[in-house]
Amino acid sequence: MQINNFIRFSESIKTREDMRVVSVTIRPLISDCTGDIYFTDLQLQEGSRLTGYTPHTTTMLKNVENPPKYFNAVVRSGDTLVLHTSGGTTTGLDCYIYPNQAMKAGSIKLSQGAGSHEAVFLSSANAGDEFALLASRRRCLKNGNVTPKNGFYQYTAVHDDKHQVQLEKGKSARVYFEFKEMMEGDPRL
Repeated sequence: MQINNFIRFSESIKTREDMRVVSVTIRPLISDCTGDIYFTDLQLQEGSRLTGYTPHTTTMLKNVENPPKYFNAVVRSGDTLVLHTSGGTTTGLDCYIYPNQAMKAGSIKLSQGAGSHEAVFLSSANAGDEFALLASRRRCLKNGNVTPKNGFYQYTAVHDDKHQVQLEKGKSARVYFEFKEMMEGDPRL
């Protein structure tokens, strides 16, 4: 069965800026209609503007024959790292951070471009710890164990992709990025 007449609805939810949303309950209410109704996806995002709908990448990507790419850096306080990619589309980015000194909880942050899609590690850090934000497995780890974070998993954009790494002022860490380049696959049916 193929359904081609989906309609996308959007709704804004007003929240107080000084409050954090911890849960949302959705209860579809349909009245005075006939036919079939399918609810397929729910997208929540912050901000005042709606972004475009993007289907899950597994339905439209294919592997590139190139091996995974790796980028290393040493960051002190904060820096913007630029990754050069030759794939044909965006793909998930696995980020590893190895602090060289102890750092306060919430002081290690990653973000895209000019600060969008920020991810904040909520645990404190000791020298030699390994923090991993793994888009490939949708996991956030500290020394191999699940650890809390606020924010988003990271991804690589096509060609030159900028990533901000922020650390506690005056502290440093080794940073390691890993990703598998992908190409656009066959068109979706």
